[in-house]
Amino acid sequence: MTASPRVPRRPASKARTARASRTEIELIWIEQRLEHWIRFGRIAGERILSRKSRVVLFRPDAIIAFVRWSANDYGTVHSRIDILRAVRPGDAYTTVPFVRPGGELLLSIQGWPKVRLCLEAIDQVEAEGLDPCDIAPEHWCHVHNRLSAGQAARAYTVERHQAWLKRRKLEG
Repeated sequence: MTASPRVPRRPASKARTARASRTEIELIWIEQRLEHWIRFGRIAGERILSRKSRVVLFRPDAIIAFVRWSANDYGTVHSRIDILRAVRPGDAYTTVPFVRPGGELLLSIQGWPKVRLCLEAIDQVEAEGLDPCDIAPEHWCHVHNRLSAGQAARAYTVERHQAWLKRRKLEG
């Protein structure tokens, strides 16, 4: 019996490696029926699939707010917002529909009254002059916990943001 010759493995191309490390979210828009959109997040790339759908790409560690809404002839059937951190290859993640591979879930709220409150919390951060992508990820966990318990979330202020930036700098 002869040994088969070893075929050298080809190193992964940089483009393929970069593409594999990105988080993909499928966005859909069917007027008055189904809408998936990004409320905030820095899009790193995009692929158009059809007139009604596209895939947006995010770099690792990007913070993203992904909103899903659907309706029938009688009104809203489902509304949901997920705020997640795009993961790096090898990181643990939570699967989320329409998100590949998934993400670190910071907030997951469903039902229009709570989704509306979450959107207001995002508006409040922007009213402070801050980008919701850049604030402390723990704030979105706080908002999730408070809204889930039926309580009002604390406002995210510029002072709170400065304290988080100092803490992040100390942590390295």
